[in-house]
Amino acid sequence: MPRVSEAHLAARRQQILDAATRCFVRNGFHQTSMQDVIKEAELSVGAFYRYFKSKNELIAAISGEKIGEVTGIIDRLLESDPIPPIPVFLEEVIARVEASINADQTVRIAVQIWGEATHDAEIAEIVRGIYARIRERAVRAAERAKAAGQLPADADPAGVGAAILGLIQGYILQSILIGGIDRRTYVDGVRALLNPR
Repeated sequence: MPRVSEAHLAARRQQILDAATRCFVRNGFHQTSMQDVIKEAELSVGAFYRYFKSKNELIAAISGEKIGEVTGIIDRLLESDPIPPIPVFLEEVIARVEASINADQTVRIAVQIWGEATHDAEIAEIVRGIYARIRERAVRAAERAKAAGQLPADADPAGVGAAILGLIQGYILQSILIGGIDRRTYVDGVRALLNPR
């Protein structure tokens, strides 16, 4: 029997993730069964379970993929010298979130996962790990901004990093649950808060 190539395995895995994403966005995390995802992916049960054993594994993989896009942007910004001012930093990250909302709606899954994390220990662990990665990078950005004189000398980078993460999550929640907000307006509001007259 010929051996399956790594490229084929990766493509099949992505096929499943794309199918799961469509199902979760369309029907919600709870209303989507593994059978729904298998049908959407147009695979046999055996082929599907070779890659993923549970919805939680799918969520971990989808979240990791999307958060990788966000952390990639943050890492690029952290390599800038000098580091961009915090509002510019925030706008770049939110631009990636906005692109996801406007394209495949994957960010909507994040809100579902946050709710699930309040009572599912396995999902909570996934969420904790994902957002810890973003917060750690936001703290590093705050340290760089403080060193560049963009923040007050007594600013606590841990607190600023946590606030940056909160602003990103706040944009997601307002965009999805309320609407009527755009990235530029939101970031202009942050600028006004940071530079009161």
